[in-house]
Amino acid sequence: MSKLAQDRYIEVMDTTLRDGEQTSGVSFSELEKLNIARKLLADVKVDRIEIASARVSKGEFEATRKITDWAGKNGYLDRIEVLGFLDGTQSLEWIKQSGARVVNLLTKGSINHLKYQLKKTKEEHIQDIKTFIRQACDMGLEVNVYLEDWSNGMKNSKDYVFYYLDHLKDEPVERFMLPDTLGILDHEEVSQYCREMVERYPKLHFDFHAHNDYDLSIANSYAGLYAGMKGIHTTVNGLGERAGNAPLSSVIGMIKDHTDFRISVDESQLYPVSKLVESFSSIRIPSNKPLIGENVFTQTCGVHADGDSKKQLYYNELLPERFGRKRKYALGKTSGKANIKKNLEEWGISLDPVSMEKVTQRVIELGDKKEHVSAEDLPYIVSDVLNTNMLDEKIKVVGYTLSLTKGLRPVASLNVEIEGVQYQETSEGDGQYDAFMKALKKIYGNRDKEFPKLTDYMVTIPPGGNTDALVETVITWNYRDEEFKTRGLDADQTESAIKATTKMLNLLENRMELKDNGQQKMQTSSH
Repeated sequence: MSKLAQDRYIEVMDTTLRDGEQTSGVSFSELEKLNIARKLLADVKVDRIEIASARVSKGEFEATRKITDWAGKNGYLDRIEVLGFLDGTQSLEWIKQSGARVVNLLTKGSINHLKYQLKKTKEEHIQDIKTFIRQACDMGLEVNVYLEDWSNGMKNSKDYVFYYLDHLKDEPVERFMLPDTLGILDHEEVSQYCREMVERYPKLHFDFHAHNDYDLSIANSYAGLYAGMKGIHTTVNGLGERAGNAPLSSVIGMIKDHTDFRISVDESQLYPVSKLVESFSSIRIPSNKPLIGENVFTQTCGVHADGDSKKQLYYNELLPERFGRKRKYALGKTSGKANIKKNLEEWGISLDPVSMEKVTQRVIELGDKKEHVSAEDLPYIVSDVLNTNMLDEKIKVVGYTLSLTKGLRPVASLNVEIEGVQYQETSEGDGQYDAFMKALKKIYGNRDKEFPKLTDYMVTIPPGGNTDALVETVITWNYRDEEFKTRGLDADQTESAIKATTKMLNLLENRMELKDNGQQKMQTSSH
């Protein structure tokens, strides 16, 4: 499919809060829904969001009320949409009372769904839809319609789809939304079916709604847009039933770099909204997820890092800065000197060729043992390999006790040595590590030191591991708007987290000196 010159505006409708919440195990609270809605409309600047299904629960109603109240005060109310059903006026009354003004009516887009789920004739279904539309208009509501299972309708009952539209095309419907409900289409079928719709009904506004069962949602969205769709549906991080929906970030990247269509989305906000939804949904973003994954702007191969230093040979149009990200260089057995050099530069460290060779070999050895090596590990490796005192252990956890008693809050008693002086504190917490952290903050805060914010906490246990298996805890910290990670490894999960935390404090203490006290040029001779 060639890239056509089509200077056309595309509406982006995100349905994370409705269709995305149908992901197994995902349920957003009222405040979480409000925060996601605000982020999508005010910061990401999508055109519309679908936030709920009518009559689901009291919590759904209260969340919708909170969102519509905020949207009404900030000029976004006409961009808020709620799924409604052919249930007399019950959905309409629910939506009206919630403060929403746009209803997305669920109707049947295939003869099979009509016959075997609704058990109605096509004439009865059309009449029910017309009645609903009239009632909605009388209540001051705008109507869009979903043709559920439209993809199967076009494959197996195209006459019914055309009958449906022939009888509703003159009704006051703003948008006809065409879902590939079961994710069965490929890009050629999407192109053919969407083009047929547009050519037969050129005055209607059509949206395309992709599902990702065959990992074709982005290709199908691309095909639908070039076939004339005026709107595209997405979810943040591709949340949704089964394999999910078309991911917002990938759809935006595709439109920006592979089409001439215009959109309103601010791509620099895609990563923040993805991390927000990851946090609220507890569904982790895969490390290799395009645009938003942990590794997508990370070069692992040393040849690539070397090429980046020479005319940016391994860059493409997806520059990390566009999405508020930074390019990183991974450390492992495929790392070369170029990867290590770039990471050392972050610390302001420069090594002579012999020393660089020794450090490179140690990194490769650790990678062969499947041990993770991060940029934060490098100063320790340099100190170890070259027998230097580049990193002082300024902060030591001398001792601690952690108590966990049924019916009582966990308690941590902590003894920490900071530059030769010992401090003790005790604190309660919601868990053993939380109690440890509260005691540590008491000690650290007494020194007028800024304590980094913990932004992510990930525990990894080998699959099928025994009860004595080593646990790796990776903690992500934010210090003065800079993000970094530290790792701890131990048979006990809490102790691995304590090791990661202690490493973080020493890294901060030493990093100041490395950057401020002239160690930028650490020319170390071999030993």
